[in-house]
Amino acid sequence: MIFSKADMLLPKDCSMTKWSTVACDQYTSEPDYWREVESLTKGAVSAYNLILPEVYLEDNDVEQRIERINLQMAEYLSKGIFESLPSCYIYVERTLKNGSVRKGVVGAIDLEEYDYAKGSKSKIRATEKTVIERIPPRLKVRVNAPVELPHVMILLDDARREIIESLSAKKDSFKKVYDFDLMMDSGHITGYIIDDESAKEFEYKLESLNDIAAFNAKYSVSESSPLVFAVGDGNHSLATAKEYYRQIKEKIIEGDESSARYALCELVNLHDESLEFEAIHRVIFDIDTDKFIEELSRFAHEGDGEQSFVLVHEGMATKYSVNNPTANITVGSVQSFIDNYIESNGGRVDYIHGDEVVYELSRGNNMGIILEAMDKSDLFKTVIVDGALPRKTFSMGEACDKRFYTEARKIRNM
Repeated sequence: MIFSKADMLLPKDCSMTKWSTVACDQYTSEPDYWREVESLTKGAVSAYNLILPEVYLEDNDVEQRIERINLQMAEYLSKGIFESLPSCYIYVERTLKNGSVRKGVVGAIDLEEYDYAKGSKSKIRATEKTVIERIPPRLKVRVNAPVELPHVMILLDDARREIIESLSAKKDSFKKVYDFDLMMDSGHITGYIIDDESAKEFEYKLESLNDIAAFNAKYSVSESSPLVFAVGDGNHSLATAKEYYRQIKEKIIEGDESSARYALCELVNLHDESLEFEAIHRVIFDIDTDKFIEELSRFAHEGDGEQSFVLVHEGMATKYSVNNPTANITVGSVQSFIDNYIESNGGRVDYIHGDEVVYELSRGNNMGIILEAMDKSDLFKTVIVDGALPRKTFSMGEACDKRFYTEARKIRNM
């Protein structure tokens, strides 16, 4: 199975609020956030002690941090900090900061079915371009880690909301394994072990996503393999798990491969009402703005069109539309133009949240491009047609609403 039950670990006899921390790739420009987390969790059993926040990736002591993380993982295991939950799925309801509830199921995906390369035809595919340079530092953590904690969110395309959402009506009959407020004003989370009968029904519904005829009809394509799941958050963390598995695959004894071959993650419906896609804009710095506009005029024309965006400079905004789209969505076509321009003329691009910030930055030798948020319903079709999207195509909510480390899984013997 592509997505299956997993042997999970949860801490026992501790404050779950202090245990559970946000994904390590959040607040990367806000060290004060992580310093406060460190203060809140000092002396406590906490996932913070088992992760490397990416805000510290460039620090001189990163190697020592990784060593401390692996030692702390081993200590937690040896001291019996964890309770074992054998072969199960956990149904999760996450109340976000705004009060909406995101529903998901924690389990394990088969890395044999995942390929992050652009143009991949695997059943599990990346949604954004994987930056290979971002894998090695993550790999250093995983190579000697006896435990994994997931912040990866995998998406399925279930517009009828029949697969995950149907579990909500049954949750009161499931065993509740955690129910607590998350730190740093990040909402609430509740988890339940799905019973065997409901798990079988859930797996049957998932298996229907493998039907190639139904897949081709749904997306008006002619493929030989379906896109069953798309990676929503944690693209690079999952790519790291894949790379580690690839490196040791030949050394694994047949029948003893579950630790490396599978990766823990949360499965969420793309059409979950709480999931909102937000646009990520572009600002191009240190360029000849006249030349940029001259080049842009060959790529796009002023006015409305199928793929529209807004050019910003010195407080002025002009709407443009792409002449001959090179991608299924606007951001793909625009990013291709920006990359080609910078390669030929110099400059650099940054990825910006919020219209106001784009206006502030787009002065002098800088130009801004404001994009509309992509319709999340277009995600699967776009990945099928175009492959992995350009980096920073969309954001799924605010940092405080990203996945928190809660469940864990043993991935190697000490």
